[in-house]
Amino acid sequence: MIDRQYIGHAMPPFEVDVEPGRLRFFAKATGQTDPVYADEAAARAAGHPGLPVPPTFLFCLEMESPDPAAIRNLLGLDYRRLLHGEQGFAYHRLAHACDRLRFAQRIEDIYDKKGGALEFVVRQTRVSNQRGEHVADLRSVTVMRHG
Repeated sequence: MIDRQYIGHAMPPFEVDVEPGRLRFFAKATGQTDPVYADEAAARAAGHPGLPVPPTFLFCLEMESPDPAAIRNLLGLDYRRLLHGEQGFAYHRLAHACDRLRFAQRIEDIYDKKGGALEFVVRQTRVSNQRGEHVADLRSVTVMRHG
């Protein structure tokens, strides 16, 4: 069983620079046709200081953690038994290309279902920009299968 003592445990925050080229690639990969997501001039004409960051791209940036497996290793999770359970976000303000975003991850909850056959780890991540403004809250649920 995953040790419940880690509920509330905060990981060291890390920062990621939002690169315009990666945003353009993400827009292309996701089939985005609105030029505001790939063309700096179109973004500025629409009133943005740079290319806007789509909310789902924040999950990509979160994987830029210096140790993407830190929570898994902390909790002793067997990678071969893990499932992606759920992911969601609350978006508070736009982030843009060339912003520096800070990711502060916290283990929000650990619980089980089916008599312990499935254990769930809920991670909450607060994202803020270089001005300390709250950009988003990311939520991710990982499922550990037993038996």
